[in-house]
Amino acid sequence: MNIFDKAKEVADKVTSFSSDEVIADTVIKAVEKQERVNAILKAKGSNYLVADIELGMGVPLP
Repeated sequence: MNIFDKAKEVADKVTSFSSDEVIADTVIKAVEKQERVNAILKAKGSNYLVADIELGMGVPLP
């Protein structure tokens, strides 16, 4: 595989992650996870809750 093939492969991966729908689905899943974890913590009598989730995007390296 030459350098141009690698560059195209990386570009294809980036394009697949840039979809607005994919980003929206990721945010929804993260919030649902936060709510489930907070419910478990509350049920266990914890004073701690997950208040923030930070999501980031990057370019996958080959």
